[in-house]
Amino acid sequence: MKKLFFLLMASSIGFASFAQTQPQSGGVKIYNPAANAQADIDAAAAKAKKENKHIFVQVGGNWCVWCIRFHNLVEETPELKNYLNTNFETVLVNYSTENKNEAVLKKLKNPGRFGFPVFLILDGNGEVLHIQNSAYLEEGKGHSPKLITEFLKNWTYKAVNPSTAN
Repeated sequence: MKKLFFLLMASSIGFASFAQTQPQSGGVKIYNPAANAQADIDAAAAKAKKENKHIFVQVGGNWCVWCIRFHNLVEETPELKNYLNTNFETVLVNYSTENKNEAVLKKLKNPGRFGFPVFLILDGNGEVLHIQNSAYLEEGKGHSPKLITEFLKNWTYKAVNPSTAN
């Protein structure tokens, strides 16, 4: 009887854990496991350097509920989406069983140690300026547009390089 009880409990925990890792938005696929993350970062760096911007890198996976929630928040909040697009080049770096992007993430100072999603700010040379644990930008069951905007404002090209401000 104890073995049966233990087996049922283990199965319940396993199913609950599995359910929590599934995307909530009907299978939205925002991360591309086949993407060449380094090439994407290099292209964003070239464009950012030309336009005096920084790069906003979001590392996560399609398995990550918080990653999907963040993506949806940006898509559904025009002010946030506009601010991000105006001031940053954006790159999504996949981390999943299909592609852990280990070499790229090692070069980016192993940001996964903070969990997922994790946000990085890179300069126009592709160098890491900041790694942000996204948990500090959460509020309730999602991320706070106010906290995210405050974070982004501190890492724009002009904020980091005030002598270049118009």
